Amino acid sequence: MNQPNPKVDEFIRRTSHWRAEFEKLRAIALDSGLTEALKWGQPCYTLDNRNVVLFHGFKEYCAYLFFKGALLKDPEGILIIQTENVQSSRQVRFTSLQEIVALEPVLRAYIHEAIEVEKAGLKVDLKPTAEFPMPEEFQKKLDEDPALKTAFNALTPGRQRAYLLYFAAPKQSKTRQARIEKVVQSILAGKGLND
Repeated sequence: MNQPNPKVDEFIRRTSHWRAEFEKLRAIALDSGLTEALKWGQPCYTLDNRNVVLFHGFKEYCAYLFFKGALLKDPEGILIIQTENVQSSRQVRFTSLQEIVALEPVLRAYIHEAIEVEKAGLKVDLKPTAEFPMPEEFQKKLDEDPALKTAFNALTPGRQRAYLLYFAAPKQSKTRQARIEKVVQSILAGKGLND
């Protein structure tokens, strides 16, 4: 069993809704030999500083999130794609401690497989950024502003995808335009949507 991280101790201490579930998920993850950290405000388990699995809670459920879950075999059919735009990660969701206890051997096997995926250096084939829809309002802005176009093209593919998804989400053109205007300076500064 790996060493517990004091930051995760504090995270669990502050938790009220999913405390028992989090303690069990933590024990299972620590038994795997992964290193415990707190990333994005959530307990995260890594192998050689590469993210393997984390757990997090929502109103209706708590979950393990496997960073490269798309590469796992999932013989039990328990992996869930969070949203339509998620390409790599997969969740296993729980609504009670009893569900976690019942699935413990399966969860251990999935974590072991996720570790093997990481050790093998496998990568998820991501959809190229060019395949994401380019909102017409943003294309017009890029055509009008060469500096913005250069700055956007210099961003990492993940940052480009995040912006494209953010711009495309609203139904109204006016809202899409407002979102674009709001982040132009961030793009010009080479920052991602959440930086």
